[in-house]
Amino acid sequence: QVQAVESGGGLVQPGESLRLSCAVSGLTGGSRAMGWFRQTPGKEREFVARISWDGGVISYADSVKGRFTISRDNVKKMVLLQMNDLKPEDTAVYYCAVGPTLIHLASPLSVDYWGQGTQVTVSS
Repeated sequence: QVQAVESGGGLVQPGESLRLSCAVSGLTGGSRAMGWFRQTPGKEREFVARISWDGGVISYADSVKGRFTISRDNVKKMVLLQMNDLKPEDTAVYYCAVGPTLIHLASPLSVDYWGQGTQVTVSS
């Protein structure tokens, strides 16, 4: 059974940083793309960042470019999201996502596995 467990959320002030981690277990049958989505009440889950199985291809939502950095550790089977210069509009539940390829992580409809989510709140 595949499990993805996020950690690292919390309450911070605008301009501060947080680092989210996601540990994935139970995957078989080859490498996967990994990424992050976020969701606020009443809104659809939205793409934040994604990274290919070897880390060679990365993409970000326009709203987080230049502030967020995604990375992965295939030995530890983890994906990380470094979030700098956080803004109130970044407040959301952040979800780790796993899919066969980067294309599958462009939309929440094609993600294979989700984590349980971690709350990030940016407020003064």
